[in-house]
Amino acid sequence: MLRAVSHLPANHGQGKPVDSITLAHDERRLRRKLLRAKGGLEVMVDFPQTITLDHHGALLLDDNRLIEIVAASEDLFEIRGKNPAHLVRLAWHIGNRHTSAQLEDKRILIKRDHVLKTMLEGLGARVTNVTEPFFAEHGAYHSHGEPGHALLAR
Repeated sequence: MLRAVSHLPANHGQGKPVDSITLAHDERRLRRKLLRAKGGLEVMVDFPQTITLDHHGALLLDDNRLIEIVAASEDLFEIRGKNPAHLVRLAWHIGNRHTSAQLEDKRILIKRDHVLKTMLEGLGARVTNVTEPFFAEHGAYHSHGEPGHALLAR
């Protein structure tokens, strides 16, 4: 079995990958995991600490080959406010519910959740379905949006 010895950032310039692995947002944050590339290669990732794999970054394997990391498209809600101050208030409500979010100048992206959609629309947000890669912010200490934590927070 191949082992990943390091993670290279996007635009690493270290050569052409031999294969790719497509991972959702939650799957790109890892420390130790067995991954299967598109072409069937199995790669053991066992880093000393948890890292987030960059979209179009790469795993450097112990045989010096590269496996590209690709962010999977995910079903998300795009949230837009009436103005920048309204968007900030919407972001506060999303964060208050410990929900992972991708924060941009004119929109916020979250994973689809009908309860949050109802709340946000009640606060005057425009919420639409989109499907695209998700790049949520990671918390200062850990991600509250990880599976299992939401069950504890309820």
